[in-house]
Amino acid sequence: MHFEYKDLDEEGLSVLDVISSADKFNEWMYETIAPNCTGTILEIGSGIGNISQFFIKENKSIFMSDIRSNYRNFIKHKFDLDDKRVIDINIADVDFKDKYSELLGKFDSVFCLNVIEHIQDDNSSVANMMQLLKAGGKLTVLVPAYHSLYNGLDKTLNHYRRYNKKSLLKLMSKYGILINVFYFNAVGILGWFVSGKLFKNKTILQGEMKLYNLFVPFIKLVDRLLFQKIGLSVICVIKKTD
Repeated sequence: MHFEYKDLDEEGLSVLDVISSADKFNEWMYETIAPNCTGTILEIGSGIGNISQFFIKENKSIFMSDIRSNYRNFIKHKFDLDDKRVIDINIADVDFKDKYSELLGKFDSVFCLNVIEHIQDDNSSVANMMQLLKAGGKLTVLVPAYHSLYNGLDKTLNHYRRYNKKSLLKLMSKYGILINVFYFNAVGILGWFVSGKLFKNKTILQGEMKLYNLFVPFIKLVDRLLFQKIGLSVICVIKKTD
């Protein structure tokens, strides 16, 4: 028996498609996580490859994964990859160690962006991802920030929770040595609040995302000026010790 993520196919694919058009935003996210993603890399929850594409363009040794066959088939076709590079991995599987024994200790880096908020047992999911790492390997996790921002957008996307630096650090520090924890995309707080709380939108709108994408150079500057002390997302990086 194993547990799966909540069903995200319809709304999840729609959101991924909207975000795929935000090239500047996706590249900024890539630039933010890339320094801690080296060697043999695995992405958990690749979706349609919005972030993986930048690793591929840089000829990085990256493996992609998703629990959904339609996503895996899409990225295999999009990037001309085979089954060895695009893997079916469920980090919420209760038989994880036995089911994925051939992948344990294989990767230098694992990254997981906007995934564990969809999983009821985020503790075991982090523990399972750590098993995929070699000794000294790094795990990078990005999740939505601040429970006070939880709204209809989160409900539509089947988010169990949002985090802050303290709660994410508490979750991840049990499994490795802290490298860094910081917020990302401060300006996004306003957009999420206005769209989800004030206008009661249930999904991310194409027009809003395209407009936001145009202002990414300014938005990046705001993060630097605020020293990444607040943000719509929070990122934590830990290192495996054994």
